[in-house]
Amino acid sequence: MGSLQNQEPENNFSPTIKPFEPEEFRRQAHLVIDFIVDYYNKIETYPVRSQVEPEYLKKRFPNSAPYDPEPVEDILRDVRKDIVPGLTHWQSPNFFGYFPSNMSTAGFLGEMICTGFNTPGFNWITSPAATELENIVMDWVGKMLQLPEAFLFSGGGGGVLQGTTCEAILSTLVAARDKMLNRIGVDCINKLVVYGSDQTHSALQKAAQIAGIHRSNFRAVGTSKADAFALSARALREAIAADVESGLVPFYLCATVGTTSSAAVDPLAPLCAVAREFGIWVHVDAAYAGSACICPEYRYLIDGVESTDSFSFNPHKWLFTTIDSCCLWVKDPTALVKSLSTNPEYLRNKATESKQVVDYKDWQIVLNRRFRSVKLWFVLRSYGVVNLRNFIRSHVKMAENLQGLIGKDRRFEVVVPRNLSTVVFRFGSFSGEEEDVANDFNAKLLESINGSGRVFMTHSVIGGAYVIRVAIGATLTENRHINMAWKLVAKKRKKKA
Repeated sequence: MGSLQNQEPENNFSPTIKPFEPEEFRRQAHLVIDFIVDYYNKIETYPVRSQVEPEYLKKRFPNSAPYDPEPVEDILRDVRKDIVPGLTHWQSPNFFGYFPSNMSTAGFLGEMICTGFNTPGFNWITSPAATELENIVMDWVGKMLQLPEAFLFSGGGGGVLQGTTCEAILSTLVAARDKMLNRIGVDCINKLVVYGSDQTHSALQKAAQIAGIHRSNFRAVGTSKADAFALSARALREAIAADVESGLVPFYLCATVGTTSSAAVDPLAPLCAVAREFGIWVHVDAAYAGSACICPEYRYLIDGVESTDSFSFNPHKWLFTTIDSCCLWVKDPTALVKSLSTNPEYLRNKATESKQVVDYKDWQIVLNRRFRSVKLWFVLRSYGVVNLRNFIRSHVKMAENLQGLIGKDRRFEVVVPRNLSTVVFRFGSFSGEEEDVANDFNAKLLESINGSGRVFMTHSVIGGAYVIRVAIGATLTENRHINMAWKLVAKKRKKKA
């Protein structure tokens, strides 16, 4: 690998290569495809969690960019030698951490088309197909989820593909903020209060901070094991009532369907009933669990969604569509547009002025956007709803299998009722020992499990208990991987005991 150091300045400009040549692209692309296929053929041979130390890569690479071009073969060699060891292999069938970020052949191919066109379709005129395909795909997926007509373009609402849930929450929170401030006056921004639970993703708190909500006006309402760590309507009402009595203004609630720690499901209908009394915007974050709601047997998880204002989930978690892909629907698109639109002269055009098209730049925080809908379209067409449902069901069956294995060993406990494909457990046989001793044992047990390199799991703390989470959803995972993982847990437990 070359370097810019000690190079003489060039006197003549005589390019010997071009940035893009179709046939050379074809040749190099074949090499990259072969590299990716080989990677997946060997993926189970790699430690699931990277074993490198901080700044390992700095020691391997030069201090400056190469002065002369290098062949793709050399670059791929260095990817294999230097980059792969520094990866935690999210697509490994033995990856059970966080939530899945799964993939598929169709997802990869759609991503290639998206990147190949490389179109920044921020308004309709920049690429009409990009906007109109997104309109269509968002209505398709909305119907798969049986969302109310009011969320679809056909019913006066509409959907947009954001990059992540963080963006979806921030976009809707800003819209809700401005809607409330238009009623009570912009000088009252320091009175606005945001609500979630102590299980809500940290994205909500970050969004509130970015949107200018006073840090002291963020409410993480407590949950309990009695409610399976879901946000109760009673606790929400108590928090809101206290704020109203103090002269504050409640304006935004983020309910979660499938919390990060335990996949808990907040009850939408009762929460919405409370929110409606106070004019609060209700957003539903179903980043993980939303994919499962395309299965009729799991649709009940979002019962009550008809009373909410916005709803989002991530196909890049569990619907076999590569990062980045977050579906967001709103009942009132004008609320987003009023808060997020800008109309400089250089973006003015007849299509926008006709009010007959969607300009997605006004539905998101940033201006530019990727042609994300094409990869979701590839996935939907390649597998059909029937196979997507079956893929999800297979992961839930694997979680049921793991729950059964845990249940056979009385020294372990499933800490909360299993929801979908996430199992939360811990070693709990401590006979009167203090909770911190139990927590310490489970933390060391998890580190031993992950240190083996054979699997990767993550933890959380709920109700004061340190728990081990197994989130099943990697595309390549089979029951044999679940059985192996549990045998490893039992083996490491014996060594720690």
